[in-house]
Amino acid sequence: MATLKQVAAHAEVSVQTVSNALNAPHRLRADTLERVNRSIELLNYRPNRNARSLRTSAVELIGYCVPNWPNQTHLVMDQFLHALCAAAERTGRHILLFTAPPGVDGMPTYDDLHARRMVDGFVLSQTETHDPRHGWLKEEDIPFVSFGRVWGQSTQPGPWVDVDGATGSAIAVRHLYGTGRRRIAFLGWPKSSGLAEDRLSGWRTACKDLGVPTTGLAVRCRADSIEEGARGTARLLDSGRAFDGIVALSDVLALGALRELTARGITPGAGVGVVGYDDSPLAEVVSPGLTSLRQPMDRIAEELITILTGDQQPAERLLLPELVIRGSSAPG
Repeated sequence: MATLKQVAAHAEVSVQTVSNALNAPHRLRADTLERVNRSIELLNYRPNRNARSLRTSAVELIGYCVPNWPNQTHLVMDQFLHALCAAAERTGRHILLFTAPPGVDGMPTYDDLHARRMVDGFVLSQTETHDPRHGWLKEEDIPFVSFGRVWGQSTQPGPWVDVDGATGSAIAVRHLYGTGRRRIAFLGWPKSSGLAEDRLSGWRTACKDLGVPTTGLAVRCRADSIEEGARGTARLLDSGRAFDGIVALSDVLALGALRELTARGITPGAGVGVVGYDDSPLAEVVSPGLTSLRQPMDRIAEELITILTGDQQPAERLLLPELVIRGSSAPG
């Protein structure tokens, strides 16, 4: 491989000029920068990543801890990982995937990765109230950005990108209302989840604005699973409270609702309208197709990388989901 000195000799400039072309191109005249870049390309020069990141504090390699969800189905993780890697690669960077225990037990992994210069910054997810990673990363002056807000804190502990779940639920309610539904139920998660409470609040607010009832129509499922979605729907059906629509906190719960409705002889769409959340791969292969709120994964990934690499301010982004309409919410 070519060295920095060889590039400088080929371009007939100093080593410092080559360094400026790589790290501070604005310092060079256009013709000089063009000549150096031509030499870099002809010699197939690849800068030493560790030396460059140490010298400039640049974020070159980005660490992401792949979440561990025992006994749960998460249908959009592959979409997110692909989008994140692609967004990083478009800027000449790469993602290093790793696993670590949650909370304090996982901190040695983060420390080891950065101490060995394997990563220069982190994208975080599964953030929790008083998450130990935020304080440690700030103390060590390591760049990071979170996919998702931290619930239960008055101020966010760092930069973040999230999808507006409350608005998403409201969009789903208004869609079902527009198809003629007037009693719209909600399938959610336990109160311990801030994300779940956010989406529940959007359902409740939209129902109130439209003048449709909510009493007895919200069911908290114990986990994000098809089985729990089916059980939650069964509770609604057995409660004696009439309903003609369901907004589910996830596609997984919505799939459980489709299963239970079908088992009871109720045709999803024609009988009860169902809307999920995530627009996972299964949403378009079930019958009827599942209407769902699509998270803009490509945009999320782009914003995360942009914030992490310091190219854009402010460092908070709240994005809107997109409603993808299919047969499960056909007019009643």
